[in-house]
This record gives sequence, structure tokens and C-alpha cells, in this order.
Amino acid sequence: LVFTTASSIALAEGNVSVGKTKAASCAGCHGEDGNSMVSTFPKLAGQHAGYIEQQLIAFKDGSRNAPMMAPLAMGLDKDSISDIAAYYSSKKITENQLPIIQSDDDDDEEDESEENSAAKEEELKALIVAGADLYRNGNLKTEVSACIACHGPTGEGNKPASFPSLHGQHADYLIKALTDFKKGARSNTPDNMMHMIAKKMSDEEIRAVSYKISMMK
Repeated sequence: LVFTTASSIALAEGNVSVGKTKAASCAGCHGEDGNSMVSTFPKLAGQHAGYIEQQLIAFKDGSRNAPMMAPLAMGLDKDSISDIAAYYSSKKITENQLPIIQSDDDDDEEDESEENSAAKEEELKALIVAGADLYRNGNLKTEVSACIACHGPTGEGNKPASFPSLHGQHADYLIKALTDFKKGARSNTPDNMMHMIAKKMSDEEIRAVSYKISMMK
């Protein structure tokens, strides 16, 4: 999983205290401290500043397609981007609760049976185990690369290479990001790397590795 836009541009360090003020307009979606309360909006807390800067620049110049983010990024100058990135990078990402497996009949407002709850618990355990294996080893049969190679053993990423930190990220956001890469809706990675990886992943693999990463600390 390489959620990255590698760049040769030297990015200046921003001012954390100034960034806190400038990030006020971001709090509605990403949380005051970068820990979003909505699982489809990414957590920014603890993310590498360089990666945040690269993504904001990509939103601004259109190389990353995001109708919601583009107009916000357009209003940011270079210093503001660096300051906001520095602020969120300085914050600590929160831990997630275990994901909840939704069944097809969950919308029917029926009482949850012990048997159904136990089945969901076992399904979740199996998914996380499968996700851990995919993260560490990839899938040799389908040539899916191991996530650990770029994002590290605990999902900490690689700051010098601008490979983002993933641990503690919302599972729903990770699922959306991987699905977008798979479908080609998101392509701002070197040599379209993430599309080449994600297109080989099954929907079940995407869900499994996303659940696993969301629980990493």
C-alpha cells in the first residue's frame, strides 16, 4: 500500500502554532486535532508533514481529483500548506475500536442473536488474520505486493520516501482509498503504483487489510 506522491521538490518545515490557526477550517471534517470523527474522512494526526504537503499540492494543481478538497486547497499558499502540515504532523493519532461487521439483514432492526454475534466475531477475527498475512507477505499467486515493504512493520510509513503512515487510520477510509486506486479513480502515485497493486486485490482482501491496518498502533 503506497499512498504516496513522491516528489523531488524540497518542502520547507512549517510553523506548528501558526498551522493550528490555519487548520481551523479543516476541523469540521478532520477534527480539531486531526482525528476525524467520521470514518470516511481520513485522520491526519501524526501523518508525515511532507506527505500532507504533497497531497494538498496535488489537490491544488488537480493531479489528485477531489471535488471537496480542491477548492479548499486552491486558497492555500505554500507557507499555509507547510504550516497546516506541520500542525497535523505534531498531533497524536487516536486508536480505533474494533470494526463492526455488517450483515445483510442489519437494516431490518431485528434483535441481534448470540449466534449471529458470535459468527460476526469469528468473521472479523478471520479477516484481521488474513489482513495481517497480506500486509506482511502479500499474495504471491496474484502478485499483490506486501504492504510492509513501503509502510513498515507497524504501518509507520517511510518519511524520507514520502510513504505515508497508515496505522490507526479509519478502516472505512482505507477501504475507500484502496477501492479508488483499484478502479483508477485515484492515480497520483509514481508509475501509477497503487493502481497496479490494488487492481490485483479482491474486495475481500481490501477489507481484510484495511481492518488490520486500522488496528495497528
